[in-house]
Amino acid sequence: MTAAAAGADQGYFPPGRSMLRRVHEQRIVGLLYGQRGLMVGAVDPVVTIGTFMSTSGSAKPFDRLVRTARVFEKTFFGTREAADRELARVHRLHQRTRGELGRPAGPYPAGTRFDALDPEQMLWTLACIADSGQTLYEELVRPLTPSEREALWQDYRRWGELFQLDRSHTPGTYAEFRAWFDARIASDEVYLTEEAREIGHIVGLEIPGHPLDRPGLEALNLLVIGSLPSRVRKLYRLRWTPAHAAAYRAAARAHRAARPLVPKGVRRGSCEPQFARVARAEKRWGRAQGERAAAAAAAAAARI
Repeated sequence: MTAAAAGADQGYFPPGRSMLRRVHEQRIVGLLYGQRGLMVGAVDPVVTIGTFMSTSGSAKPFDRLVRTARVFEKTFFGTREAADRELARVHRLHQRTRGELGRPAGPYPAGTRFDALDPEQMLWTLACIADSGQTLYEELVRPLTPSEREALWQDYRRWGELFQLDRSHTPGTYAEFRAWFDARIASDEVYLTEEAREIGHIVGLEIPGHPLDRPGLEALNLLVIGSLPSRVRKLYRLRWTPAHAAAYRAAARAHRAARPLVPKGVRRGSCEPQFARVARAEKRWGRAQGERAAAAAAAAAARI
């Protein structure tokens, strides 16, 4: 690629023009949307067990979370050339992730097929990311206007296309997406297996870190838990009292109010330094979480 061509390559979501980029470049969104999306996504047992199949031997769940987050950042912020390299690798992995449930999982009988390239299953994964990005932005940054919500959803549809999810398989408008997603969360189709509950809790709420980091990490956990759909909180059996709800509302308000005082270079940009810190912390402090996650993943894989 020539220097001129490289300069013209602003990626699939150019700065100043993409609502998706505007949302995900907020560092608080970049830090939390993956954890929240994973916890919400786990209530689809077919998609979740299929994911376990491809990672059942991993004793480093946070390394996997970090690698996924890095791929997503390449597609959000990187050049098309860099994004395409990552997308090709992901597609090769997805081509190998298919099979069927060996045992029932809630409403899904044994023999139910899972396939990482199945449009309905891909839509669920996309939807959990889209819902998490939007929710965290609106809760912790500012509310979006109806036109901004529509633009954001159309960007997410474009993002799904990069992973080979055709637009014809996604809701055409934000209103259609929101109605579909909320109805699915409320439906009998969602079910959280014991293994998914364990792994979702570990990866979503037990990010490893130095003991001195624990107060900050617990504050971030409050933001993740408070932003979850109430039914998802109940499926995880998370304690949520009026005091918790009040603390969450206060923390969200404080974050929104403090943003103008924080330099743009701190509140916006890639989360790569934070990803690297988590990866290092897992090696030192995350052994117990990794062993628990690996055991739960192995138990889930045994259902296949």
